[in-house]
Amino acid sequence: MRMHIVGRVAHTTTEVMTNVRSESPVRDADPAGEQAPLHLTSASGWTPRTWLLLVVLAGALFLDGLDISMVGVALPSIGADLDMGQGQLQWIVSGYVLGYGGLLLLGGRASDLFGRRRVFLSALAVFGVASVISAVVDLNGLIIALRFVKGVAAAFTVPAGLSIITTTFAEGPARNRALSIYTVCGASGFSLGLVFGGLLTEISWRATLGFPGPVALLLLIAGVLVIPKITGGAFRWAQFDLAGAVTSTGALLLLVLGVVRAPVIGWVAPATLGTLGVAAASAIAFVVVEGRHRHPLVRLGILRSMRLVHANLSGALMFGGYAAFQFVVTLYLQDSLGWSPLSMALGFLPAGLIVAASAIRMDQVLDRVGTPVLMIVGFAAFLGGYLWFARAESGMSYVEFLLPTIILLGIGFAVTFPSVTAQGTSGVSDDEQGLASGLVNTSVQVGGAIMMAVVTAILTSSGSTNVPGEPLAGMDTAIWVVSGLSVVGLVGAVVVASLERRERREAAILADF
Repeated sequence: MRMHIVGRVAHTTTEVMTNVRSESPVRDADPAGEQAPLHLTSASGWTPRTWLLLVVLAGALFLDGLDISMVGVALPSIGADLDMGQGQLQWIVSGYVLGYGGLLLLGGRASDLFGRRRVFLSALAVFGVASVISAVVDLNGLIIALRFVKGVAAAFTVPAGLSIITTTFAEGPARNRALSIYTVCGASGFSLGLVFGGLLTEISWRATLGFPGPVALLLLIAGVLVIPKITGGAFRWAQFDLAGAVTSTGALLLLVLGVVRAPVIGWVAPATLGTLGVAAASAIAFVVVEGRHRHPLVRLGILRSMRLVHANLSGALMFGGYAAFQFVVTLYLQDSLGWSPLSMALGFLPAGLIVAASAIRMDQVLDRVGTPVLMIVGFAAFLGGYLWFARAESGMSYVEFLLPTIILLGIGFAVTFPSVTAQGTSGVSDDEQGLASGLVNTSVQVGGAIMMAVVTAILTSSGSTNVPGEPLAGMDTAIWVVSGLSVVGLVGAVVVASLERRERREAAILADF
């Protein structure tokens, strides 16, 4: 089926490009030496090439979300087969997050400077090859290293893919439609990762590690055909902020490394404090460098946008809370209640189905309602889900303690994730779309890494022994912390929605004069 579609696209490229050109004029060349892609202004009448382009970009994001979530289900099997302790097992997940969260800003800027097509396809190839190799090796250190490599590759595919979308589809209905499909695919990948992980782990944990490889290579073949080869001016190394890249990447890598290691070695251990201290120093150096460089990696002025800053903070709160909650519930279901990986995966399935189904109308909802209002709804749903789960007691059935929570979390993810992405990239010029998307995804991943470390510390520091069939020691505290994140997100969304409503009223009054 895939090859039939690819073949059809290859034979109709000339006709499709003619149709695309009629939709919008060509714009100026960007710093990467690429001529900016044509803007599609209509949300209807997309060509087959347009749809396949969106499938390729959304498919890569789906794999990224899938990989983060899926491997967690297989950890017990990996540990038993390779004799890996908990300290090593956590690095199979943390290694990916370390590479992903640490290099997203660099990945976003690289896509702007070196070419979005080139960066996306190269990183997708690395992701696929690393997946295949990780499924056949037996060396613990090599598996962890390959997980890091995959995280680095994802740090380049995500901002490059998102910036291709935001520079291909004009801001408004067309872009909202594309972004809603794109971000819902990412959320679906994360939500359905547990299901895929449970199914594949029943076959082999190696299938869990290797599954993204062939899919990534198929997407690569399609991407070569449908992502336009666009020419323009030459790239100049003077445009690349090397000092900013080093200090920002160092700060993020050290921050994620510090918070991931802290639950194991202690939050006040010299190694933890030293790592976080160097991360803070690198962040300060980064701000100084960006204020002086003619072509900064992050133009600090972009942070003057209230909507952009709010989107980034909301993304960190949303994903941080959800990832931490999923981690706690996974341990509770498997270690305390004795659920199998497949049973646990099926328990989370309703959330994935809700997120996937929301793609049909989410673009229209974004247009009509607006992102701050949708974030209010989303964070309220998250909060309700977490508080419902806090009622969990011994002997409760799935319908009593988990199903309502899963439904509410599915609703929260379905409306909040697209809203964060759309708001974080709206009003940003095309030559900074990679930067904006990199900022959003960095916030999401770093938020997840930090909260995973926080709840791990809460669970491990409780000092109590877990009793089969009973809630985990420290679980109540972890759930209340996660709920607090949703409260902060909800309050922030209410404030931003109120400010925007006041601005619209003032603009309407001025228009009457």
